[in-house]
Amino acid sequence: MSRNHTFPPSAGDFLLASKRCEITVLQQLLQMGQLVGRVSQLIHVLQRERGTVNIYLCSQGALFGERLAGRTQEVEQAELAVQRQLMQLDDSTAPLASASRLFSRIAGALHHLTALPELRRQVQQRQILQPAAMGTFNDIIHSLLALVFEAADACAEPITARALIAMFSFMQGKELAGQERAIGSAGFAAMRFGEPAHQQLLMLIEGQERCFATFSEFADEASLAQWRHMQQQDDREFERLRRIACTQLQLNDKADTSLRWFEITSARIDLMKHIEDRLEEALMTSCRHSLAQAQRALAADCANYAPQPMQESYAVFVAAPLGDASSLAGDGIHPRLGRSMLELIQQQSQRLQVLSEELATARATLNERKQIERAKGLLIQHRGLTEEAAHRLLLKMAMNQNQRLIDIANAMLAVADILPPSGSTP
Repeated sequence: MSRNHTFPPSAGDFLLASKRCEITVLQQLLQMGQLVGRVSQLIHVLQRERGTVNIYLCSQGALFGERLAGRTQEVEQAELAVQRQLMQLDDSTAPLASASRLFSRIAGALHHLTALPELRRQVQQRQILQPAAMGTFNDIIHSLLALVFEAADACAEPITARALIAMFSFMQGKELAGQERAIGSAGFAAMRFGEPAHQQLLMLIEGQERCFATFSEFADEASLAQWRHMQQQDDREFERLRRIACTQLQLNDKADTSLRWFEITSARIDLMKHIEDRLEEALMTSCRHSLAQAQRALAADCANYAPQPMQESYAVFVAAPLGDASSLAGDGIHPRLGRSMLELIQQQSQRLQVLSEELATARATLNERKQIERAKGLLIQHRGLTEEAAHRLLLKMAMNQNQRLIDIANAMLAVADILPPSGSTP
């Protein structure tokens, strides 16, 4: 806390300290926003590389081999931008409320990124199958999304929190769209879709709808208008191919549908990236606006309420005006000025209370997502299910009991401590 250490301490001293702390948090959020923007770009180019690798492996090296080096270069440049942004962070500039969790997420993401060189070598020499390569890419992207989630969860400013939640939800929906592109490309290239692929695609489509619904709840009007405009565009061919991928087992169409599917879905994801860029712009604008407002308020308060130094060797006597016989307050502030100070303190307290309530509303969405993920983790651990199967089971339980998904998740977590250990026999 940066303040003058005078004795006795004054109300104005700590009021200014409160506002300085608020500015520090907003400066940290500005850095988090910049980091989220860099991570967004890295995820996008990783999704491109994943799509190119899928086509290359599914075509037995006949297609997209010449694109691999370019995709690698794009990812390396984006990774370098993230690394430079991370260099500006340390344990004094991270969000104070959750620095440990944030740095843990960063460590996880950086560790996952170290798998890329070996993965690329295996892809180039075709020593890895498409599902395994896709799984590695998915893990890397998931670790980066977890970093963005932590930044949103740590945000203590409601307007910025809403912008972060909107951006995280949209990024997650876009990632599910990328996975749909990859699974569809593999199925169309092989001319068949198995039942597991059908289930995966349906889960990915349902997941996208949930993510984009959350985005729509928290997004700014400009980003939301851009998303609605995208949805109104003619995508009949995309829907036709999606329906084929979700319903048919053996394909009879001899045309190279995999390339057409990849082209259409890539164009769709590129349009999503434009919206993601708009969300990043809204996030940064929110951070800068809040920071500028707080700095102006601090400057005004410093001018109005900063303590005035007293000259040495002089005693100062203040005579109360006629009709006002009250003495000075204990910290040297006249009662009339004291009333003004009290009003300012009350205004600051009320404003912080409003911010706290708005933040709690925004954060509830993230907490629900956390609880559902924890419930899925229990099912994966104790029943040996895949993530998709665990989510399907939660949905089925919610529908059968006519309850919300979050209610089922909370009920499951309430009995987590009495569940038998994984692998034990009843």
